Amino acid sequence: MRRATKAAHRFRVKRVYEPAAASDGLRVLVDRLWPRGIAKEKARIDLWLKDAAPSDALRRLVHADPTKWQEFVAAYGRELAQEPAKAAGARLRDCLRSQPVTLLYAARDETRNNAVALKDLLERKS
Repeated sequence: MRRATKAAHRFRVKRVYEPAAASDGLRVLVDRLWPRGIAKEKARIDLWLKDAAPSDALRRLVHADPTKWQEFVAAYGRELAQEPAKAAGARLRDCLRSQPVTLLYAARDETRNNAVALKDLLERKS
């Protein structure tokens, strides 16, 4: 039964500026900063989990130099193994047991952002 639940619910990634959809399930903002120019009502965020976001120093590293993506992912994985990020990751995995979870981010880059990295790191631990 547990295997069927995992297959039914997977983490999704979506830019916070895209319209919310019923299929999003639980909408979780995983950025440390509130996205610019979007009202809380329009964003339809169910949970703002700042502790799941990378540290400011790490965020700045990849923002300043996108070629350091692999370095960012490795360092982010180390951050997620420490508290309070570890508890935030566990909370996300717990939420996934009962519903889809959409990780929301504000970055312009749709392939290299903290939500994409977080999704991959969380799914490896599942």
